[in-house]
Formats: sequence, C-alpha cells, structure tokens
Amino acid sequence: MQSFGGKRLKKKQIMIIIIPLFILGLLGYGVYWAFFDMSRLPKGDLISEVSSPDGTYTLKAYVSNGGATTDFAVRGEVNFNKENKKPKNIYWDYHEEKAIIKWIDKNTVVINGHELSVPNETFDFRR
Repeated sequence: MQSFGGKRLKKKQIMIIIIPLFILGLLGYGVYWAFFDMSRLPKGDLISEVSSPDGTYTLKAYVSNGGATTDFAVRGEVNFNKENKKPKNIYWDYHEEKAIIKWIDKNTVVINGHELSVPNETFDFRR
C-alpha cells in the first residue's frame, strides 16, 4: 500500500482519485480537439499563394464561408517545397475575406498584420 502524508491509502481510495483525474483529462483533450485543433479547420477556397524568398515555403491562404450563421474566416497553410512534409495550418482569423501576405525574410511572414516565424509559430484568433 502507498503512503500519502503519513497515512496509508487503500487501492479503492487510490482508484477514487485516479479515475476522475483520467476522465477529466479525456474531457479536456476532447474540448481541445473539438474546438481548438488547427488541423480540423475547414478547407475553404484558395485566394492567395506566395512563396518565401528562397523558395523553401509556399504560404497558401484560403477563405472559408461559414454560411448564414458565421462570418468569413481566412486560413493560412504553409507548404514545404524542399521537404516531404504535409502542409501545416499556421493562421486562422475570423471576420476576414482577404489575405495580405508579405515575406519579411526566408522564415518570417506577415499575414494581415500578424508576423509569424515559419514553420513553428501560429496565429489562431480563438487563443
């Protein structure tokens, strides 16, 4: 049996602690997956495509029309031209229909005023 604060805990008491923590962890991950995971964003329609100065990356911007209940949103996806990697969503902003993309250098891009270091930084209006 394990000791906690000088007291012995029985298996039943340990399970009473572990099971709710496990359930809370699963619920937390489910909320993240359903509402904040950038890999689950809608595809949208391609509106812009700009390559980095050295050609390593291509940033593609898509506009997503949410229908009658939500406004337009822009999704930015970085494509790896020199590596065999799948595209990665790095930008998601609401109330936008256009994407103004400008590469500052080979690893820095500005999308609608948001500066990102490619490929690691992301911008998500929900966070």
